[in-house]
Amino acid sequence: MKNKKPVIGITGAYVNHNHYMEGVYVHHDYHKSIAANGGIPIVLPYINENLSIESAELCDGIILSGGEDVDPQFYGQDPHPNLGATIPERDIAEMALVHYAINNNIPLLAICRGVQILNVALGGTLIQDIPAQWANPIKHTQIVERKRDTHFIRIDKDSYLYSIIGEETVRVNSLHHQAIDKLSPHLKTVATASDGMIEAVELIESNTFTIGVQWHPESMSSHNQKMNKLFNHFVENCVKKVQTPA
Repeated sequence: MKNKKPVIGITGAYVNHNHYMEGVYVHHDYHKSIAANGGIPIVLPYINENLSIESAELCDGIILSGGEDVDPQFYGQDPHPNLGATIPERDIAEMALVHYAINNNIPLLAICRGVQILNVALGGTLIQDIPAQWANPIKHTQIVERKRDTHFIRIDKDSYLYSIIGEETVRVNSLHHQAIDKLSPHLKTVATASDGMIEAVELIESNTFTIGVQWHPESMSSHNQKMNKLFNHFVENCVKKVQTPA
């Protein structure tokens, strides 16, 4: 019998081309990175909280993808003047997925907006606009092509992320204007930028792959082996989930 490939659910953002074309959107780099490492990518639309959980039950792993800003109501704040577009329905659905994944030992990879949702779902807060709210920041919103690395991060050597990537200092791409502010008590910081911004987190006291990164490794993985290792390890953990007896 042919070995079953793990099914990876990727949460969708929203796009509106015109009055006749709108709906769930996922950048194709996510699909390509999962497929290249032996997984089957599927898109999880945000319909409602319950259907999100039912969709996740079909998956062996979950990726929280990038996209819109997170609505600050979910961490008890009013909107900053520079807050971008938000979709509270998506926030609610994805926070439900965070709890589902953690409670059911589902491997979880949270990317860009995803690491922010992970933090908020577990009781943390966000910087709503880095240039306005962070002292002496480096440039975190690049204006070059998506796949290009633009700044350094430093990875904690005592972390799962370091065991995957194998280097303490690496360069990453950067397409965000929000970031983690107050860290959830259930997460630990495992990578930072030179300005002190949190760039990666892991779940404390977990035996299941749960990593959040602020950059976009899916857009670097085709030409950067260090970034591809992150997807390779994630899919391998999803394979283990497939092989674990119910």
